[in-house]
Amino acid sequence: MKLLIDSGNTRLKWATLDEQGVITSQVMLNAQLSRQQLLDAWVRLPRPEQIAIACVSATPLLALIDDVVEDLWPNLSIISVKSEAQAYGVYNAYQQPEKLGVDRWLALIAAHHFYPGAACIVDCGTAVTVDLIDAAGKHQGGLISPGLTLMKKSLAGGTAQLSFNEVTYERGLANCTEAAIYNGTLLAVVGLIEHILSQQVQPVSLILTGGDAEFVAAHLSTNALIDIDLVLRGLSIVLSADLSN
Repeated sequence: MKLLIDSGNTRLKWATLDEQGVITSQVMLNAQLSRQQLLDAWVRLPRPEQIAIACVSATPLLALIDDVVEDLWPNLSIISVKSEAQAYGVYNAYQQPEKLGVDRWLALIAAHHFYPGAACIVDCGTAVTVDLIDAAGKHQGGLISPGLTLMKKSLAGGTAQLSFNEVTYERGLANCTEAAIYNGTLLAVVGLIEHILSQQVQPVSLILTGGDAEFVAAHLSTNALIDIDLVLRGLSIVLSADLSN
């Protein structure tokens, strides 16, 4: 068994990989994560043959993961995946390849392997990232925007009289501040995605991942594939390929 870990800005996700593929992933919020909680979550797992992690979160969380792994499975090293210029059939468009977030890199790898053809990959998480890849695996570049919650928090923190809540409102022009923020932030994300799609000359598959993927997909005027475990699936490709070499 291999343990795959996706340590994001808001959530920690993991899954186990065996001959049948990636098992259903588990999630913990970073803000609520403690050493004991992670120990309790992983203590029932058999000792992994290997552990691979994609980490974009703060260093203290990575140290906590290292500590828990050493406690449960002594002398088991963690493979920390990094973005590369070219690997696994994907060509990174960044002039400094290592600057591309590893979560975006792994999403590109997974999309290229599991969804053949040109694709627009949107991660609807703490940040909204948009990346385009052609059928040959060439990354076309991407965009980064604040995610839904981050936009709402920014408005609340940067203004004196704007507040938000997690209530769902009817879509359209609003008659209260909370609904106006709800619709304004939602349309900012939806509009970004639909604008990018409208600029494409050739058809592309739209693939959504991240915590808000299903919510955003419900408000798009085009169909989208939802793959919540896209980054973990990219990790599985990297680990499987490395084992075969």
